[in-house]
Amino acid sequence: MSQWITEEQTPHLRLSAEATELLYSGKSEFQKIEVFNSKEYGMMLALDGVFQTSEREEFIYHEMMSHVPLFLHPNPERVLIIGGGDGGVARECVRHDCVKEVTMVEIDGKVVELAKEYFPTIAKAMIEENPKLTVKIGDGIGFMAEAEDYYDVIIVDCSDPIGPGEGLFTEEFYKNTLKALKSDGLFVQQTESPMLHQPLVEKVFGYVNNHFPIARLYTAFIPIYPAGMHCFTLGSKTFDPLTWTSNREQNFTTKYYNSDIQKAAFALPNFVKDYLHFDK
Repeated sequence: MSQWITEEQTPHLRLSAEATELLYSGKSEFQKIEVFNSKEYGMMLALDGVFQTSEREEFIYHEMMSHVPLFLHPNPERVLIIGGGDGGVARECVRHDCVKEVTMVEIDGKVVELAKEYFPTIAKAMIEENPKLTVKIGDGIGFMAEAEDYYDVIIVDCSDPIGPGEGLFTEEFYKNTLKALKSDGLFVQQTESPMLHQPLVEKVFGYVNNHFPIARLYTAFIPIYPAGMHCFTLGSKTFDPLTWTSNREQNFTTKYYNSDIQKAAFALPNFVKDYLHFDK
């Protein structure tokens, strides 16, 4: 018997998915976790009632989180992922030949465990124990504070700025991110909907712009996320995506990402430019 599982995306907006089976529902040390099979998007993961990923459209988010920063950097060898417990970003990162090591720091080991059990196509690199990948269960904020001048690319694949993800949206965190990167390093963080979460987007972009020589915003269209329009904030010490030209061949297939998307994703609509105070 099917049931409807609903995310309250704002106090005035909800998204519901018809589920054929609720496969897991429980609480970890940090959050409520639900795994269910939906009629429209296949297997889905929700944390604290917020839809995180689905089998059908996960490739959009994971490819855009990974390949945009990794192709912007001409030779990324060391990659740090903060969060990303479903394994999708790690799966995409290890596909780059130039990447030698990927460290993933996820605070909730239960998410990793359930991803391996219920989302094998997403958690592929973790399941296969890819030799490039090291998974650490622990506090990503504390890990970042200890790192210095080591990573080429840092990807902050965090949940919403509530609960365990709240500390990943502070100015102190971005200062530590800058310190953890090498002299030509860059980072990207998911920063919610530019339509529905304007105050958060504006705040985070301001923090990044305060500390990084280059701060940019890019977008992708992700069906299960609020308003379907999602944005990512990128901070770079050297490389500007607005002047990017392809520097190496993409020798693997993708479903969403391509070199045209790499450029086009940074073209922002006027309403976003207005509140970020960009020139049109």
